[in-house]
Amino acid sequence: MKNLTARFVSGILFIVVLSLGVFYFLMAPPLNDLRLMALFLGITALVSALVGYGAYKLGWLNLSPTVRWSLLGGYALSSLLTFFNVWFSAQMMFASQHDLLLAVVLLVFASGMAMMLGYFISSTITNRINMLKIAAEKLAEGDLQTRVSASGRDEIAALANTFNQMAEQLETVDKKQRELERLRADLIAWVGHDLQTPLASVRAILEALEDGVVDDPQTVKRYLGTAQRDVRSLSVLIDDLFQMAQLDTGGFPLDRAQSSLSDLISDTLESFSELALRQGVKLEGSVDSNVDPVIMDTQRIGRVLNNLIGNAIRHTPAAGRVDVRVMRTSSGVEVCVSDTGEGIRADDLPHVFESFYRGEKSRSRSTGGAGLGLAISRGIVHAHGGRITVQSESGRGSQFMFNLP
Repeated sequence: MKNLTARFVSGILFIVVLSLGVFYFLMAPPLNDLRLMALFLGITALVSALVGYGAYKLGWLNLSPTVRWSLLGGYALSSLLTFFNVWFSAQMMFASQHDLLLAVVLLVFASGMAMMLGYFISSTITNRINMLKIAAEKLAEGDLQTRVSASGRDEIAALANTFNQMAEQLETVDKKQRELERLRADLIAWVGHDLQTPLASVRAILEALEDGVVDDPQTVKRYLGTAQRDVRSLSVLIDDLFQMAQLDTGGFPLDRAQSSLSDLISDTLESFSELALRQGVKLEGSVDSNVDPVIMDTQRIGRVLNNLIGNAIRHTPAAGRVDVRVMRTSSGVEVCVSDTGEGIRADDLPHVFESFYRGEKSRSRSTGGAGLGLAISRGIVHAHGGRITVQSESGRGSQFMFNLP
């Protein structure tokens, strides 16, 4: 507000000085005439400044129903002030009555032409504003593909560009929201299936034992073993869902301390050795000597390793290979889990870390459960301030890497 007023006053003073300079250069008047001209111009400039500032301060132009009428009001006010300035100056200079009347006619004509020209030019501005208004109404009604022409380099063009960027962001958010809703619906279906199958199995086993359908000790032991595996599967699924809920709400607790990543890798590889042997997969690991100690939540990082190594073994055929490599980097440590398995399809690769996402090939309980493992792994690594990535090609294996600062 203060800067605008200062620019307004400075502009008027500059015009007065410039006009006096032109008057002196063209007519070389005596000093007395120069003083009189300065007085006339000063009076008219003061009156014009007071009227213009008053119109601005009172918000007179803001009462107009449209921008076009606001611009025309500004042109009309400028024309009236111009008329007053010229008429007053001519009157004080004792111009003849004929010259005064002629000046009035010419001023009325010039003012009318200026307003018509202003109306024509203002239409180009108001049309663009109206275009933005119509587009905003469409956007408010849900048409997120609405865009406007952003030709030009003025403020309206900048506003149009900003509008288009906002519309693109809203459309992107809407697409993500729709995708999330679809994935959540799929998750409910998958989890329902994953819960129903083991529950039905446990129920059948318990009913068989209760009814005495089986009484052979070996068969009973086998039934109980199956029930235990189903209960463990249910426990893992429920734990996955609980951890995903924590990640979504930002309430994922970490218990960080200086720990041995080498020991954690060794223990994890040992726990998967039987599964790897049973599937005919060669499981090996190597850790740089200067890796430890690492500040981390040992249990959470163990969960990440379990997810990555377990997935690698499950998706690697017999005679394949799974390697775990840990190395020190300039910013921390990097863990790499690579396999020679089936790889990940190009369509699935950008989505493997998304919550609730599973590729078609893994939609079975035997090869991935509800598809939450990688999303949980990403959440754990991010909570540590690290980053997890994947490189894969269908039919040529995968390589998952994550770093810890």
